[in-house]
Amino acid sequence: MLSFLRVALFWYFSCSLCFLLLLGYDLALWLLKVNFLLSFLPFEKFNLVISMDYGLGIPGDGRCLFRSVVHGACLRSGKPSPCESRQKELADELRAKVADEFIRRRAETEWFLEGDFDTYVVQMRQPHMWGGEPELLMASHVLQTPITVSMWDKSSGNLKIIAEYGQEYGKENPIRVLYHGYGHYDALKSEISSAESMLRRKR
Repeated sequence: MLSFLRVALFWYFSCSLCFLLLLGYDLALWLLKVNFLLSFLPFEKFNLVISMDYGLGIPGDGRCLFRSVVHGACLRSGKPSPCESRQKELADELRAKVADEFIRRRAETEWFLEGDFDTYVVQMRQPHMWGGEPELLMASHVLQTPITVSMWDKSSGNLKIIAEYGQEYGKENPIRVLYHGYGHYDALKSEISSAESMLRRKR
């Protein structure tokens, strides 16, 4: 995708020079200015678009982390992918269990949560509250299953595992979620997860 965009920019630049002769100075100058501005376009902004190709398109409704985890758990157990309404129901159930797990493990979790512990847990029970690393850790305990988080790596052009949780429950066949950045999580497509598993076994 990035190479395509760079080729497109080069094409625009080349065509702009031709238009300088064919279409007149004013139009060509305008095109050259557009090309100049495009040259400053931060390609990092395309990471979210590119990484979307690996995800299933989990909606960003505040439940994306929990939706992604329960979707991955279904795939891991051989169950069919849940429909949107069932996915939402399972995500809310997991959220409630994660909040309970925080309370159960208060002594070991209170220190790394932001702000007051009780307030944090109460807020996390709300369906619109985003989850993050603490919730992924608690979800791995609730499900007693390892969870890995992958992200698009612009330098290698591949997915890269950036975090692993619940390793005490094993390392084979984890629930795999994709982090797009900007606070959004998604479920990895099954074929991508399978390919990633093969790569891990070869290491």
